[in-house]
Amino acid sequence: MNDNARSSMESGLSFGRFRRLLLALGALALVLGPAFCVVYADYRLFLDTPCGVPTDGLVFEVKPGMGIGDIARELQRQPGVLRSALYLEAYARLNGFAPKLKAGEYAIAPGMTPRGLIERIASGRVIQYTLVVVEGWTFQQLRQTLAAHPKIVHSLREANDAEIMARLGRPGEHPEGRFFPDTYHFPAGTTDEAFLRRALAAMDRRLGETWNRRASNLPLSDPYQMLILASIVEKETALPAERPAIAGVFVRRLQKGMLLQTDPTVIYGLGPAFDGNLRRRDLVADAPYNTYLRKGLPPTPIALPGGDALAATANPASGDTLYFVATGEGGHVFSATLEEHNRAVRRYQLNKER
Repeated sequence: MNDNARSSMESGLSFGRFRRLLLALGALALVLGPAFCVVYADYRLFLDTPCGVPTDGLVFEVKPGMGIGDIARELQRQPGVLRSALYLEAYARLNGFAPKLKAGEYAIAPGMTPRGLIERIASGRVIQYTLVVVEGWTFQQLRQTLAAHPKIVHSLREANDAEIMARLGRPGEHPEGRFFPDTYHFPAGTTDEAFLRRALAAMDRRLGETWNRRASNLPLSDPYQMLILASIVEKETALPAERPAIAGVFVRRLQKGMLLQTDPTVIYGLGPAFDGNLRRRDLVADAPYNTYLRKGLPPTPIALPGGDALAATANPASGDTLYFVATGEGGHVFSATLEEHNRAVRRYQLNKER
């Protein structure tokens, strides 16, 4: 057999094989085509059918290191939540979500579809928990609240105040007043140290902004002195409308070299020894926070001042008042002279005794 004949025969064989392959693939398509269509339709139905969760929803945790296969299988293990782990994994891989999935806690609400769930996990929209830091709290109250929160990782329980401030990059600073009161949102697993860093930065920012907008004639040498005075204003009244007037009294007293004579500083100085009653012996006992005996500001803030107290201290109300007394109904009466103040004290003390 010559070469031309052999080549012709091989070409014929190759064509024949190719023809038979085409015929076989065509037959396979005829067989599998309807099945594929059924599977694909079921896959699309799965993606857009809500997950089976209780009426109040479900919390699902993606742990660090979990891949799409782990996530899909864990979801399928939850009773009635997911019909097909394979479909969920296929959707995530085919659409590029698989490498983007982020650890955390996710809310699966009634009506959420597998498609929506994967997209949520890929975007990192984890559940946000809340902790409210209340204006007027002490640092110890903040620590106790952090320690009691079940979604915060506790790394500072054994640390004292000085050690905490060192961990936060503020060695030697007193913690009182340094953390801004606000409503904070955070994901599960946030550490107490990270939370405090955030609140510390918030107070730094607010204090700096407020100091830059202060009145020009304040008897305060730096932002920390404003923080101290603002903490006193915070503790003296719960009425935001009164804070500028309260701040005005204290600013004028400082300008005149008068004693501040404010009960909250004495109470703070007593610490755990304070039993709810401030007695005369407490007012005449010399101590760093006794503003009845020591002129000027106490050595540190006495609480966490809020934004209103900071703003009032930076721009106090003008006037000539130097005294105030509580009315017993939440507010105060302000006086310019000691004589007026004594009359107000007698009036409201008598009312209180009745």
